[in-house]
Amino acid sequence: MRVRFAPSPTGALHIGGARTALYNWLLARGGGGTLVLRIEDTDRERSTPENVEQILDALRWLGLDWDEGPSFQSERAGRHAEALEQLLASGHAYHSNATAEDVKAYKQLHGDNRGFRGQAESDGAVRLRVPDQGETVVADVIRGETRFRHEHIDDPVIARADGSVLYNFAVAVDDLDAGITHVVRGEDHLSNTPKQLLVFEALGAQPPLYAHLPLLHGPDGRKLSKRHGAASVQELRAAGYLPEAVDNYIALLGAGFSSDEEFFSLGELAQRFRLERVSKNPAVFDEQKLRHLNGRHLRELGLDELTRRLEQFTRREGLRGAVEISAEKIQTLADFWPLAGFLFDGPAEDEAAFQRTICKDDGIELLGASREALAAAAEPFSVPDVEAALRGVVDARGAKPGKVFQPVRVAIAGTTVSPGIFESVALLGRLEALRRIDSALSHASQICA
Repeated sequence: MRVRFAPSPTGALHIGGARTALYNWLLARGGGGTLVLRIEDTDRERSTPENVEQILDALRWLGLDWDEGPSFQSERAGRHAEALEQLLASGHAYHSNATAEDVKAYKQLHGDNRGFRGQAESDGAVRLRVPDQGETVVADVIRGETRFRHEHIDDPVIARADGSVLYNFAVAVDDLDAGITHVVRGEDHLSNTPKQLLVFEALGAQPPLYAHLPLLHGPDGRKLSKRHGAASVQELRAAGYLPEAVDNYIALLGAGFSSDEEFFSLGELAQRFRLERVSKNPAVFDEQKLRHLNGRHLRELGLDELTRRLEQFTRREGLRGAVEISAEKIQTLADFWPLAGFLFDGPAEDEAAFQRTICKDDGIELLGASREALAAAAEPFSVPDVEAALRGVVDARGAKPGKVFQPVRVAIAGTTVSPGIFESVALLGRLEALRRIDSALSHASQICA
């Protein structure tokens, strides 16, 4: 088996493109095949080196290596010209100066459903001859057979008048020369397939098998786009998702796994994936489900590896203690700093939270009592020591735990959200925790009515 991933480098790698790359990778790795990477860079304005690097960077981040390439379609002009001359010499293609108006006039004369047929000329663009009779059948591994009657297909332009070839011709020649056995791509390419099959037939070559993947939709049923959140691999990485989780989740989108199976490594996916089981119905990309799955992968990393990745993501060091007390509460790497950043940067400024928890009821009094209890807490000021001190305040005052713990949380974190309160206070240490509580009490004396 020889498969290929052939993106056009016109920007960041879209999630749909990432799934196409992943499915090809799974086929190659699960079946002992070869994955060829080809860059279809014939759009010279948008196919910049920077855009090519975005594609390669996304594939590397996802852990999707390739066996051959990357090759560049733009570097194969000589081979494309050779194949074009072969079809012209055999009569399977002809020069034509027919314009769009000529095609329109032809259809007005012969009917809108009749495919355009031109007359051979000495120069002009090159069109492929489509037989008048019969049909081209796309035997799709996923979708079954789709039939295209020749009488409805225009003789397609396969090269411009200057000799530069067009997409459908170049792709067919490139797949032929690379020995591609399976073309797995999005269903938006289905309409291109009969033209490519006709090129294979004209060249006297055996075509590959085709499999067109269903498009990805958002939860609202519309085609996936930025309105649904992250739309590219780079955006997912910036949002703090793990490559393992992204691979895992997009592999599930239409792959036909049972509903009770969802947590897989790349290696497990390669062993389980079967192209024949892929659904032909659109798959729904739901970022909330990705967040859930990412949380599971995140906690599977172990403390040392999770710390390493968070230090790389935040570009901060010395995070291990904070990671340890935060891991159960975060689902992405980006969740960590809003939750635990106060441990390093000081309390946030949330006046509304301050007013709700410290200024109201007995907040100031209970915070003062907590301060005294923490000042007298046993050494080594560990989590059990902190918990004993604060629960002592709850018992002594007959207060609900939240009435004691939340003012302490707002004093040390500035907000009502943090890792566990006992763990947070212990990690800050006695002196820093007391300093922050003293600052909160001083602030309360100035603003609380």
